[in-house]
Amino acid sequence: MRILVANVNTTASMTDSIAAQARNAAGPGTEIVGLTPRFGADSCEGNFESYLAAIAVMDKVLAYQEPYDAVIQAGYGEHGREGLQELLDVPVVDITEAAASTAMFLGHKYSVVTTLDRTVPLIEDRLKLAGLDARCASVRASGMAVLELEEEPERAVEAIIEQALLAVRDDKAEVIVLGCGGMAGLDEQIRQRAGVPVVDGVAAAVTIAESLVRLGLSTSKVRTYNTPRPKKVIGWPFELKGLGTDS
Repeated sequence: MRILVANVNTTASMTDSIAAQARNAAGPGTEIVGLTPRFGADSCEGNFESYLAAIAVMDKVLAYQEPYDAVIQAGYGEHGREGLQELLDVPVVDITEAAASTAMFLGHKYSVVTTLDRTVPLIEDRLKLAGLDARCASVRASGMAVLELEEEPERAVEAIIEQALLAVRDDKAEVIVLGCGGMAGLDEQIRQRAGVPVVDGVAAAVTIAESLVRLGLSTSKVRTYNTPRPKKVIGWPFELKGLGTDS
């Protein structure tokens, strides 16, 4: 089984970290391929960068020439999962939905700890759109920018733990979700300090993707995520092969 794990930003070192976490979670026989978009921002922390990432991820995935069995979009709260589901016949798993749905198996309420405060509304909206908001106790910002997660890992961990503890104490969260792909691999440190289950979205997405592949299941194509209708698209950054589209 081969799973493509697409970073939503153009920071290659973050792609490497995300792919490493995915490999740690993957079962025997699963190959993880990390993808870095060829254009876009070096971190995603707002709507403009998120919409840009949606196009960049579709571009990168469609350019991949080898066979694959599933795709993971490794950006928490980012746009674009729906477009990938229309374009592909294999399962597409977004780490936002994977992490939140996994957390709901582990406790009554979960809280998300993310990066900057400006990303909180984006995550809240994505959880609401996915129907996962009812059991979300809170979305809290650590105050750390995405790139600072790599530049200052010790300070990042402390900032995340601080918000996790507040979520458990004040918001009555019973599970913590790491709300950024760049937080991949920090779950165990935070679990030990916070004393509650901590869900890493990349690891959760890998196990869900593997399960869907083994069950022989993929996105329904009868309506919402049907293949895009053939039409002329001008200036599109990638070629929609096999869809009858002019680029």
